[in-house]
Amino acid sequence: MPHTNLIQSFAAIVGGDAVLTGEPAAPYLSDWRGRYSGNALAVVFPSDTQQVAGVVKLCSASNVAVVPQGGNTSLCGGSVPLQHGAQVVLNLSRMNRIRAMDPTNYTMTVEAGCKLDYVRDEAEKNNRFFPLGLTATQKFCELGGNLSTNAGGINVLRYGNTRDLVLGLEVVLPDGRIWNGLRSLRKDNSGYDLKHLFIGAEGTLGIITAAVLKLYPRPQAETTACVAVRDPAAAVALLSHLRASCGDKISSFEIIARSCLDLVFKHIPDTREPFTRKHEWIVITQLADVLPAPLDGPLGETLRTFDSGIVEFDISSDKDRAEHWWKLRRNISEAQKSEGVSIKHDISVPISRIADFIARADAALHKEFPGIRIVAFGHMGDGNIHYNISMLDAKQNQAFIARQETEVNKLVYAVVRELNGSISAEHGLGQLKRDAIRDFKDPLELELMRRIKQAFDPNGTMNPGKVL
Repeated sequence: MPHTNLIQSFAAIVGGDAVLTGEPAAPYLSDWRGRYSGNALAVVFPSDTQQVAGVVKLCSASNVAVVPQGGNTSLCGGSVPLQHGAQVVLNLSRMNRIRAMDPTNYTMTVEAGCKLDYVRDEAEKNNRFFPLGLTATQKFCELGGNLSTNAGGINVLRYGNTRDLVLGLEVVLPDGRIWNGLRSLRKDNSGYDLKHLFIGAEGTLGIITAAVLKLYPRPQAETTACVAVRDPAAAVALLSHLRASCGDKISSFEIIARSCLDLVFKHIPDTREPFTRKHEWIVITQLADVLPAPLDGPLGETLRTFDSGIVEFDISSDKDRAEHWWKLRRNISEAQKSEGVSIKHDISVPISRIADFIARADAALHKEFPGIRIVAFGHMGDGNIHYNISMLDAKQNQAFIARQETEVNKLVYAVVRELNGSISAEHGLGQLKRDAIRDFKDPLELELMRRIKQAFDPNGTMNPGKVL
């Protein structure tokens, strides 16, 4: 079918106002970081699953690729089209309904275009809690993207990744058929668990249109501590001590380097040092419980009985005060973005090796590239560190990234490999790490992944150029 006729056919399915071409489509063709951009015949906005299926069938018949998109907050170029080839961006933002709420079963069924903040708010209105918490993008990201990248966030320590929060899915397959797997069962041992193939697949096997999510009791007591620690090794030891003393009451444990704090204070209004003295490393940790008993006492006692490595700490159950600390963590990415592009890494290693990773990677990079700035922060509670490198001077930085990104990645990835880690903890592969992953996956593992891709998408029309 000629492309003009194809676009007209899209409009017949979703409505003329839900198909963008030319300049109006431009904002949907570039990623959040401003690093990747591509071209598309159109950006299409379906409002229900049948419309998604109709558009996908047309694309399949015309051998036109489909790029699923939600809030477009991907950090790896996974939700934007390539610069070549016939592609259509299928944006699911209009599919933003809560289909069902079952507080007794502790589940809710939501469409892929629901924003994460909205899902969390709706759960809270029903005295329930949906624990997926993404500090930087929570107001903008959508559930379809969270599912497609198996997003992590600050609560993985207690509740797990997105994969652990899903009971069932609805998926439009590459040929336009609809798989209805919206089961709300905790136990269903009746064959292959297909939903886990689509979670984390970044839209390369099909388009997730709805999901049954797990809910949890809403915490009735919370307390937060901001802790200045001597170094990352002390933070690792502190986490072990907290887990032994407080068990699963610990919901978050985030580490922040001085370089992060300096950027936040420079670019984010109404932020300030958490202590009277400056410290090189701080940890923000939170305890939560469904029982209303205060948690300040137990947390304070646990911190006071830690053998060494804490320089000073502060504890508060006041939400405004805790928000001041969390604002430092939540705005690191935005503050760094204000200074231009950086070479970003989203790595994971065993928790016991986090301090080793930071020490080894820091030493290797500073030796090879004097004067660089390393911005290290993230989810120490689950072994995931965001590790970003740039030069202080903007002009130097542009040239540095253009010439040295490959070498920087090589040094960082070498340390990750030595520590038996992963180069993609929660952001996915997208375009950014599509080639690099070949050095980390066993050849047989890659072969099995390609076979799965071939079985689901033999024509290669689902989000081409991503993951594989």
